Amino acid sequence: MNAESEKKTLGPGPTPDNLLHAGSEGEFSAEDVVLASGRDITPKNLAWAERRMAEKGSRACLDELLP
Repeated sequence: MNAESEKKTLGPGPTPDNLLHAGSEGEFSAEDVVLASGRDITPKNLAWAERRMAEKGSRACLDELLP
Protein backbone atom coordinates (compact mmCIF):
# COMPACT_ATOMS: atom_id res chain seq x y z
CA MET A 1 0.00 0.00 0.00
CA ASN A 2 1.49 3.36 -0.94
CA ALA A 3 1.03 6.69 0.82
CA GLU A 4 -1.58 7.90 -1.66
CA SER A 5 -3.80 4.86 -1.20
CA GLU A 6 -3.35 5.08 2.60
CA LYS A 7 -4.68 8.63 2.51
CA LYS A 8 -7.73 7.50 0.59
CA THR A 9 -8.52 4.67 3.01
CA LEU A 10 -8.29 6.78 6.14
CA GLY A 11 -11.62 7.59 7.66
CA PRO A 12 -13.02 8.14 11.10
CA GLY A 13 -11.35 6.19 13.84
CA PRO A 14 -7.84 5.74 15.17
CA THR A 15 -4.80 6.45 13.04
CA PRO A 16 -3.18 3.25 11.74
CA ASP A 17 0.08 2.29 13.49
CA ASN A 18 2.08 2.48 10.27
CA LEU A 19 1.30 6.21 10.04
CA LEU A 20 2.25 7.04 13.62
CA HIS A 21 5.81 8.01 14.45
CA ALA A 22 7.54 10.02 17.15
CA GLY A 23 10.49 11.14 15.06
CA SER A 24 12.91 10.05 17.77
CA GLU A 25 14.93 7.88 15.43
CA GLY A 26 17.31 10.57 14.21
CA GLU A 27 19.66 13.19 15.54
CA PHE A 28 18.35 16.06 17.64
CA SER A 29 19.33 19.68 17.81
CA ALA A 30 19.04 22.27 20.54
CA GLU A 31 16.15 23.76 18.56
CA ASP A 32 14.28 20.44 18.82
CA VAL A 33 14.72 20.42 22.60
CA VAL A 34 13.55 24.03 22.92
CA LEU A 35 10.44 23.36 20.83
CA ALA A 36 9.66 20.13 22.69
CA SER A 37 9.80 22.07 25.95
CA GLY A 38 7.20 24.52 24.62
CA ARG A 39 9.59 27.46 24.71
CA ASP A 40 10.40 30.01 22.04
CA ILE A 41 13.68 29.71 20.18
CA THR A 42 15.84 32.42 21.72
CA PRO A 43 19.59 32.52 22.39
CA LYS A 44 18.92 31.99 26.12
CA ASN A 45 16.69 28.95 25.50
CA LEU A 46 19.13 27.48 22.97
CA ALA A 47 21.93 27.77 25.53
CA TRP A 48 19.70 26.04 28.10
CA ALA A 49 18.96 23.22 25.64
CA GLU A 50 22.62 22.77 24.73
CA ARG A 51 23.56 22.50 28.43
CA ARG A 52 20.76 20.01 29.03
CA MET A 53 21.79 17.91 26.03
CA ALA A 54 25.42 17.90 27.23
CA GLU A 55 24.38 16.78 30.73
CA LYS A 56 21.80 14.13 29.85
CA GLY A 57 22.43 13.25 26.22
CA SER A 58 20.17 14.34 23.39
CA ARG A 59 17.91 11.26 23.33
CA ALA A 60 17.32 11.19 27.11
CA CYS A 61 16.78 14.93 27.14
CA LEU A 62 14.10 14.77 24.47
CA ASP A 63 12.49 11.62 25.90
CA GLU A 64 11.95 13.44 29.21
CA LEU A 65 10.15 16.28 27.48
CA LEU A 66 7.90 14.33 25.12
CA PRO A 67 5.00 12.23 26.35
